[in-house]
Amino acid sequence: MEAPLTASVQKLLVFLLFLCALLLAAPRGFAADQGFILVQSTTSTQNSGLLDHILPKFTRRTGIEVRVVAVGTGQALKNARNGDADVVFVHSREDEERFVSEGWGVERHDVMYNDFVIVGPTSDPAGIRGLSDAEQAFEKIAMVEAPFASRGDNSGTHKAELKLWKNSEIDPLRSSGDWYLETGSGMGATLNTAVGKRAYALADRGTWLGFANKNGFEVLVEGDRQLLNQYGVILVSPERHPNVKAKMGAAFVDWLTSTEGQKAIASFKIDGQQLFFPNARPRA
Repeated sequence: MEAPLTASVQKLLVFLLFLCALLLAAPRGFAADQGFILVQSTTSTQNSGLLDHILPKFTRRTGIEVRVVAVGTGQALKNARNGDADVVFVHSREDEERFVSEGWGVERHDVMYNDFVIVGPTSDPAGIRGLSDAEQAFEKIAMVEAPFASRGDNSGTHKAELKLWKNSEIDPLRSSGDWYLETGSGMGATLNTAVGKRAYALADRGTWLGFANKNGFEVLVEGDRQLLNQYGVILVSPERHPNVKAKMGAAFVDWLTSTEGQKAIASFKIDGQQLFFPNARPRA
């Protein structure tokens, strides 16, 4: 008859079994933790549904998961400067080029474009419907002090809006809280404010098409060259931030600008309408 195991031996066996289970699980856990990249992008790419359309295709191709933080372009670049990103995918060329020139990013690449539109209530109190000059539309809105909802969040859309006001020689901030309404929010939330306040707004076409709460609102001004909305992608510098997953981040940049990635972008449509138009330059 075998002697029963002592309490100390039993504890040792339990520990060894636990250790074996931990070691067996470690490789899978490590791979799951490391097999992703963090992309700082814009609310327009998220709210429009584009990222939900293209990211699974990239993951199937490479096995790399993409985790997205969707904020305004200004905040996305700030987060990347702080080391909280492997890649940025945004839409404010001047800020993107500054990000690279200051050494925070490796290289900027064009990816795609769409356009901004000025939306508003069908009653159109400022009488801007059908104009092809965005500056003239802004002048008419300010002249009658019609409500205007601004993102006010330092995003690419907000900066494009401020540039139009500046070119119109109008300072809307003087009327902040009056007819000029700063939401400090993303595009979807700002459109909800616009609808609720019967206010005009500048929106990217992709988010507008995907926006469900139109409720008597429509596109009133479009087609001005100043309303072009270009997107770029940048790998965050691993020299500035050694934690950057440079190899996987570069794979994402390469895929977005490749024939396969560009076709994926072009194939994204809402109600049969293409939202984004790929225009990456051929890679050497």
